[in-house]
Amino acid sequence: MTDESHDREDDVRTTLSELPPSAKLVYKTLEYEGPLTQGQLASESLLPTRTVRYALSTLEDEGLVTEALYIQDARKRIYSLTEDRAETGTEPVALSATNW
Repeated sequence: MTDESHDREDDVRTTLSELPPSAKLVYKTLEYEGPLTQGQLASESLLPTRTVRYALSTLEDEGLVTEALYIQDARKRIYSLTEDRAETGTEPVALSATNW
């Protein structure tokens, strides 16, 4: 792991530690499942749609999540992590129980 990717992980971990639990759960869901729509995130995380919407807004404000047009249904948006960790080869960011 390079120093740059290690610094990025530290920055993400620090940012996530300051966010509400719902935002952390949505982030981890995207990290493990890959890009998802709001409805898919609600289904995967078992959070209410309104809570997912708030969490996504919070994550977008922090620059951790990006929104794109969902090709299969132009009425929907698909959300993914700002930097796709699968492509960079870095491991998922570990969160300790105290960060929740």
